[in-house]
Amino acid sequence: MAHPASPTVARHGGPLAGAIRVPGDKSISHRALMLGALAIGRTEITGLLEGEDVLATAAALNALGASVTRGGDGRWSVDGIGVGGLAEPQDLLDLGNSGTAARLLLGVLATHPITAFVTGDASLRRRPMGRVVEPLSRFGARFVSREGGRLPLAVSGAADPIPIVYRLPVPSAQVKSAVLLAGLNAPGATIVIERQPTRDHTERMLRHFGAAVSTEPEEGGLRVTVEGFPEMTAAPIIVPGDPSSAAFPLVAALIVPGSDVTVEGVGINPLRTGLLECLCEMGADIALLNRREEGGEPVADIRARAGTLAGAEIPAERAPRMIDEYPILAVAAACARGRTVMRGLAELRVKESDRLAAIAAGLAGCGVRVVVDGDDLIIEGDGGPPAAGALIETQLDHRIAMAFLVLGLAAKEPVRIDDAAPIATSFPGFIAMMNRLGAAIGEA
Repeated sequence: MAHPASPTVARHGGPLAGAIRVPGDKSISHRALMLGALAIGRTEITGLLEGEDVLATAAALNALGASVTRGGDGRWSVDGIGVGGLAEPQDLLDLGNSGTAARLLLGVLATHPITAFVTGDASLRRRPMGRVVEPLSRFGARFVSREGGRLPLAVSGAADPIPIVYRLPVPSAQVKSAVLLAGLNAPGATIVIERQPTRDHTERMLRHFGAAVSTEPEEGGLRVTVEGFPEMTAAPIIVPGDPSSAAFPLVAALIVPGSDVTVEGVGINPLRTGLLECLCEMGADIALLNRREEGGEPVADIRARAGTLAGAEIPAERAPRMIDEYPILAVAAACARGRTVMRGLAELRVKESDRLAAIAAGLAGCGVRVVVDGDDLIIEGDGGPPAAGALIETQLDHRIAMAFLVLGLAAKEPVRIDDAAPIATSFPGFIAMMNRLGAAIGEA
C-alpha cells in the first residue's frame, strides 16, 4: 500500500502519565479472522486490531468466500465456510505489509484445490517466503514465485493433500502455523517439531474452535500435532491488547523521568513476555496487575514507572519470545547505564526491514555507542539521555518508526523520523495516544 511520506518529530517534554489501552494483538487478530473463516457459523470478535495489516487479511478472506464485516459497535463478525470451503479468488490477494498474513494464508491455501495469486507492498515483496513454500510444497501444493521465493507468487493448492511431519529448521511461529493450518484440510495427523517453543496462539485458538491439537515434549523440543478435517465451530473471541504495541508506551514511561503509565488488558502469553523479562533484569519498575484469562489467553494490566536502568546480557534463546520488541529494547538499552548485549538476532535481518542494521544506524545517528558483531547487537549506555538530534530512515518499518519516536521523548535533542505513515499497519492512533499521556510528538 502506498503512503504519502509523513515526517514526524518527537522531543523531550514533561513526564508521561495515565492509563491507556493499546490496539488488539496483531498475531491473534490475523488468526481470529482466518480460523473464523474456516469454522462453521458466525464468529464474533471483540477488540480486533483495525490496522492496515489486519484489514488486508479481512479483505483476502472476503475474496476467498468468507464474509467478514465490521459492526457499528466496533465488533467484527466472520461467517465461516468451513475447512475445505474456500472459493478461488477473482483477483490478486494483496496482504499489504503483513508477513504473518501472507505466510499463514499460504498455509491455508496450500491444501485447498484452488489457485490464488498473492502479493503485498514494497516491503513485503522483499521478504522471503521460501521458508513456508518449502514445507507447504510437501503437502502437494505448487508455487511459482520470484527469485528467492518472494512475492508476488502463485499457489495452486493440492487436490489430494498428504499430511507431513516437519521439523522446523529455525524457530518460527509463522512457519509452524502455516504447516498446522495446511494440515487442517489434509487427512490424518500433521506434525510440527520445534527445537525452541515459539508463539502458540495458533494452537490455543485452534482448540478454542474445536480442533484436535496436542503438544508433547520431543527430544530437544516440542511435537505439535493437528488432526485433519476437524469440525470447527464458530466461537466468540476477545482479542487482548498487543504486547508488542504495549512495549512502546511502557518503555517510554521507563525512560522519561517522573513517568507513571498503565497499559490495560495486555496479553501476557508466556511465549510473548521476553521483553518484560529483559526490562525487569535491567531493573525496570514494572508490575502486572489484575491478571485474568480472556479467549484462552492470559491477560493483565501492566504498570511502568520511570527509574534507573542497567545494561544486561540478553540470551539468544529469548529471541523467539520477543523478536518484534528488539527495536524498543534497544532504545531502553541506549538510556541504561552500562553495556547491553543482545545475542542471536539473525531473524531481525528479514523483518519489515533489516531491523538489525536499522537499529544500529539509528542509534549511532543519535549519538549512542553501538556495535553489530555478527548477529549480536552491543549497546553502551551512560545512564543518561542520548544526544539524539538525528533524522531516522525508517525504511517503511513501523516498529523502527515508533521506537525512535520514543527515544526522542527522552533525548536531549529532538528525533525526527522520515515517515510515520507505516505506523498505521500495527498501531493506528499511536501518536495521538502518546500525546494524551503527555508526549510531544508532531509533524516535523
